[in-house]
Amino acid sequence: MAAALRRVKGMVGLVTGGASGLGRATAERLVQQGASAVIVDLPTSDGPSVAKALGEQCVFAPADVTSEVDIKGVLALVREKFGRLDLAVNCAGIAVAVKTYNAKKDLPHSLEDFQRVLNVNVAGTFNVIRLSAGEMGKNDPDSDGHRGVIVNTASVAAFEGQVGQAAYSASKGGIVGMTLPIARDLAPIGIRVVTIAPGLFATPLLAGLPEKVQTFLARQVPFPSRLGLPGEYAHLVQCIVENPMLNGEVIRLDGAIRMQP
Repeated sequence: MAAALRRVKGMVGLVTGGASGLGRATAERLVQQGASAVIVDLPTSDGPSVAKALGEQCVFAPADVTSEVDIKGVLALVREKFGRLDLAVNCAGIAVAVKTYNAKKDLPHSLEDFQRVLNVNVAGTFNVIRLSAGEMGKNDPDSDGHRGVIVNTASVAAFEGQVGQAAYSASKGGIVGMTLPIARDLAPIGIRVVTIAPGLFATPLLAGLPEKVQTFLARQVPFPSRLGLPGEYAHLVQCIVENPMLNGEVIRLDGAIRMQP
């Protein structure tokens, strides 16, 4: 039996954290491949200029991913502008670099900071998933019963967290841990859920580091020995969308790096 043919062209996708880094590259690729994209990011982001540069098939929706009201507003905009939602890509996230306990300063990790990272990265991702699923569920299914795709962003830190990454690793581990159960939850309505766990990528976060540090980090990647490019993340998003058997999985995109302490 022939598989249902899936193409990004003609789809409608929303991308959180879409004003920069991995999210921006994803929005750009969607538009380049003939899809429509809704960039979701904070009001203070470069979202308006990014959307304008991408043309009529892209709009900016200012929102906080942890807000139910905001994300419902985003989905209302998607319906009004494009009529449906086929893809949700969760790239929004934050990080802090703090040790669990600083013995020199007799200072424990801020509980507020820990909770904030989990709230944005885990609860924010889940908020977008749960509300987007309701919108995708209204789509007419294809011959496979397929109605939509959700792609989340974890990190290799979910598996090999470094010093100072307790909050970040816990949050990315949370995204990894909920991938399969959510895929199982949404399977009956034809929505796939896949998570990408990037390694070291040339995002604004790493771009702010000194060049020597960036070069050092790039050398830690076995092959290719360089930082990943945001466009390579976006390419994998497209591959996930177009391959209907990819579901409930976490895919490392890391050049074979295994982070050492």
